[in-house]
Amino acid sequence: MIAIESVSKRFKRVEALKGVSLDIEEGEFFGLLGPNGAGKSTLMNILSGYLEADEGSASLDGQPLNAANEKTRLKMGLVPQSISLYEDLSALQNLEIFGKLYQLPSKSLKERMEFWLNKVQLWERRNDKVKTFSGGMKRRVNLVSSLLHEPKILMCDEPTVGVDPQSRNAIFEFLEEQNAVGLTIIYTTHYMEEVERLCSRIAIIDNGEIIGLGTREELMAKLPFEDEVEFAKEIARPSLLEAFRALGEVEPIKEKYQLRVKPNIPMSRIHQIIEDENLSHRQFQFKQPTLEAVFLSMTGRSLRE
Repeated sequence: MIAIESVSKRFKRVEALKGVSLDIEEGEFFGLLGPNGAGKSTLMNILSGYLEADEGSASLDGQPLNAANEKTRLKMGLVPQSISLYEDLSALQNLEIFGKLYQLPSKSLKERMEFWLNKVQLWERRNDKVKTFSGGMKRRVNLVSSLLHEPKILMCDEPTVGVDPQSRNAIFEFLEEQNAVGLTIIYTTHYMEEVERLCSRIAIIDNGEIIGLGTREELMAKLPFEDEVEFAKEIARPSLLEAFRALGEVEPIKEKYQLRVKPNIPMSRIHQIIEDENLSHRQFQFKQPTLEAVFLSMTGRSLRE
């Protein structure tokens, strides 16, 4: 469906993208995971036609995605990172502006505005000025403004920035529902818990390069360890650290130590060491690794740094 081939983009001395290549299939919920400044928004802006790549190309169903090819671009909807609404206008008035930009007929636009505002539970607030809305409500209006023209692909560039947990969950449920009925979604974020919940396939991007690609399970399989154990530094006597180092890597993390257990080491061995040291199991936190651990393993730093 979407083919991205060796796309590069430079801003003065900064290489925002370095030969990025990706294929995104129809019906996918595709995640682009990386820290701030990794190149996620730059790639989204190239796909939407707001930016031109310095090198490489992007296409949709074989047709180029660029500013000149308006017909192909209309098959896509973009939810930008910054809310793009007129604060002194109502939700309906904002959607009317977007609808007219898409050159939708008045009758069709009226039907779609009612449909989508009902979908995001804002129909009763349709005549209220956007400046009276919460951050989550604004995000929902911004989201449906990108769906009025019924695109084949929805691109969401960090659409939950600045919203409360309840509103974030409502956005997740809405996007999952739209994907279930066939909408292809590209979703960028630096929150690994979002892509773990939403995305069927994930690309990890850092410093303008794709450093990992696959399903969550495929990415997790790249880790050189299977489990994590965290414990306070105050109980980390030398004999405990020595015993744990025989089972994996032990690293200091702020006020704690973290043991990354090698594959095929039974947890019973860890529990036996704890008992031999006359320590309580409650002093240890046993965790399954996350995509953050994959990123840390690949780059040596956290997603949020």
